[in-house]
Amino acid sequence: MSLTIRRIKVITTAPEGIDLVVVKVETSEPGLYGLGCATFTQRYKAVITVIEEYLSPFLIGKDPQRIEDIWQTAMVNGYWRNGPVLNNAVSGIDMALWDIKGKLAGMPLYQLFGGKVREAVPAYIHADGKSVEHALELVQQRLEDGWKNVRIQVNGYGGQNPSMGRLKNTLPGVYYDPKYYMKETIETFRKARERFGDEVGLCHDVHERLTPSDAMIFAKEMEEFKLLFLEDLLPPEQVKWFEQVRAHTVIPLAIGELFNNPNEWESIVMKRQIDYLRLHFSQVGGITPIKKAVALCEVCGVRTAWHGPGDVSPIAHAAGAHVSIAALNLGIQEWSCSIKENTYEVFPGMPVVKNGFIYLNDKPGLGIDIDEQKAAMYPCKDVPQKWTIARLSDGTPVKP
Repeated sequence: MSLTIRRIKVITTAPEGIDLVVVKVETSEPGLYGLGCATFTQRYKAVITVIEEYLSPFLIGKDPQRIEDIWQTAMVNGYWRNGPVLNNAVSGIDMALWDIKGKLAGMPLYQLFGGKVREAVPAYIHADGKSVEHALELVQQRLEDGWKNVRIQVNGYGGQNPSMGRLKNTLPGVYYDPKYYMKETIETFRKARERFGDEVGLCHDVHERLTPSDAMIFAKEMEEFKLLFLEDLLPPEQVKWFEQVRAHTVIPLAIGELFNNPNEWESIVMKRQIDYLRLHFSQVGGITPIKKAVALCEVCGVRTAWHGPGDVSPIAHAAGAHVSIAALNLGIQEWSCSIKENTYEVFPGMPVVKNGFIYLNDKPGLGIDIDEQKAAMYPCKDVPQKWTIARLSDGTPVKP
């Protein structure tokens, strides 16, 4: 009897207060199922609708082993494609099918990718301080906890100028001053290097908060701190500026968490205008497109640094680690401070971090499961996002 997809179930949970979406693909073989991440925290209900109302009827009865065919047809069945809602929905299916594939083979997924080229995945963690000194204190704590690579931010993305004036009647939002932000960040990293030396890997996320001209000036000034990388210097809409940026600075550059479509990253990778590609696994559609991006990056000498914030489920963290541990051109992988005890209880078997390295278990497939009863103890709340409404002092809305 041939193996078929019997049921597709969506599970939502927020063990640390961040809305997560998990897809469970059950097969006609009793007890054989796979799990995938379809987390689009800010619009998770839209993803659920696509899975339940459209992808599930399309996929029931199909052979779960035909991953490439399912990915290609699911992506174009609605004709319009490469948007965050559809991509996240397809990602949940795709990861679950790879999980099933590994279980059928009786191997951890990385073995199907060619096996390990390293024993663990190097990672970095955040030090998000309320002030320069607080950020440096957090870096010290991270180093004492065994971390070797740390991302430093002060007062969120773009920082906050305490003396910044705002015009009357400006709308609500997260206000920031680009010039003050650049000055404060440079001060922070100068003190960080003085205190911790050059052996610690440091990085910083601009989060698109600068104009192209200011971004080039900022990148040049940050060179002296020998960063692991400078992240999201510009928004995806301005990636053509990376040609000028690369011509003016040698600082390592990373971008990719907002990309949906290969057309957004192919050119800058092939032209060697970035050093790290930071795709968000579910945002681009799962493991299937990620594997192809890895191959392109390897040919072009570009490394990977997968996006791994709190609004990535542990299943996507595991998927990223499986790809990374078998990829020659891995650079590093992001690990979130929001992963705490509740997460490990809801997702048994998830990767663990020791001394700044992510370790996988050797269970078949992704090696991770979900306790549905415990997941139900932490319901999603769908709270409107506030941090994404970034504004300049005169009220101008800018990219988050």
